[in-house]
Amino acid sequence: MKETNKKYLLGADIGTTSLKCAVFDTEGNMIKSATKDYTLIVSGDEVEFPADDYVKLFKEAYEEVSEGLEISAFSIDTQCETLIVTDENDNPLMNAIVWLDNRAAKQADEIKAHFGTKRVYEITGQPEITATWPAAKLLWIKQNKPEIHNKIKKVFLLEDYLLYKLTGEFVTEKTLQSSTIYYDIKNDCWWDEMLQFIGAEKEWLPTLCDSGVKIGEYNGVAVVTSAIDQIAGAIGAGITDSSVVSEMTGTTMVVFAPTDTVPDFNPDSIVPCHKNYDGKYCLLSWTPTAGIALKWFKNNFCENFGFKELDELAKNIPAGSNGLVFLPYLCGSTMPKYNPDAKGAFLGLTMEHTRGHAVRSILEAVACMLKANLDYLGVTCDQVRSMGGGSSSPLWCQIKADMTGKEIAILENNETACLGSAILAGVGVGIYSDVKSICKNIVKIKKVYTPSGTDYTECYKNFLSAEDKIL
Repeated sequence: MKETNKKYLLGADIGTTSLKCAVFDTEGNMIKSATKDYTLIVSGDEVEFPADDYVKLFKEAYEEVSEGLEISAFSIDTQCETLIVTDENDNPLMNAIVWLDNRAAKQADEIKAHFGTKRVYEITGQPEITATWPAAKLLWIKQNKPEIHNKIKKVFLLEDYLLYKLTGEFVTEKTLQSSTIYYDIKNDCWWDEMLQFIGAEKEWLPTLCDSGVKIGEYNGVAVVTSAIDQIAGAIGAGITDSSVVSEMTGTTMVVFAPTDTVPDFNPDSIVPCHKNYDGKYCLLSWTPTAGIALKWFKNNFCENFGFKELDELAKNIPAGSNGLVFLPYLCGSTMPKYNPDAKGAFLGLTMEHTRGHAVRSILEAVACMLKANLDYLGVTCDQVRSMGGGSSSPLWCQIKADMTGKEIAILENNETACLGSAILAGVGVGIYSDVKSICKNIVKIKKVYTPSGTDYTECYKNFLSAEDKIL
């Protein structure tokens, strides 16, 4: 029997290799959650996944978490650039081409040669033209799979496909389309000239909607448009204006910063600008390694230690690690300095350095990357809300606060993307009046780390100097 005296909202977050559904009450408390993991099909540069398996896995997770509860509405946030093409009967013509797929490098170069980076940025907000963008993938299909291209009747990104299969409505939302490079983020419309160049018909594309809009129903439950995973996560962290930004230290580090306008083109910048949920914009920066660097060190040199024990090793080491500097570029460097061939390194090793020094230097290096990316984005916020596994380390959070000179806040709820989607679902059905006001009420801060006065000036200077030797 379903519980009918309370309202519940469901948020789903569909990542690269796992899907999570979570149910929240209207006060933002998580009631139930379920996770479904899956394995991608990888062959060289090609990365795929059966399109209908996403739908199947979502339905399984949805049934698991909604059992016994009266769900008022749900929203689904997804990864950005995963592409699905279907025929006249809405059947997938091939596996979903996952965002990681790099088969379209040649086509990306053709787009760049034709339009130029400056023009693409000024229309789409994307400062780079890469194989991951759906425009390049569609051009690849045209050139390499004409038998598929000739049958295309609909083009979906992942959230679009799920919404269509659940409601029958062929719609999309604007944040998701920001990195297709065939969506004009300033004028909120498809970019006709790009569509013509890549051989795509406007009729293949879904209707553009805002985030937080009810578009249909699934089994009697309202279905509402969400936002890309990073934006949903920012909403779940209460990032609703430029006074606060978020950073996620997981495998990688992602920094999210709202902005009112699209910054002017800068040939030296590779910071992408996306449409935000509120019709304004946001900047995203990311680094390919962050928490994974600490995990790498633990697994290979401290295999009998847990992460809390690593903190214990590092906490009594002086700030600056007695001159030991770690460069965390185990998978290359992206921002602020782009060098995919960069390598990681410890610099300044002496006989005085211990395992504890090495651990602390890793924590400090990621904090240095955070400061460098905040400076790169031009962020002048008062507070950074920290998410991901790194936020569970009090030592790491304090180092970040001291390094950046900003408050570092951690949250009660770690499933910020699911919560962000649930909030958008609530707005879409009128349970909440707007995102900003409800975030103030239900996004709960667990702890705030304030700068202690520890001076990291020399440490940061040493980090930048070491970078100059490597990057």
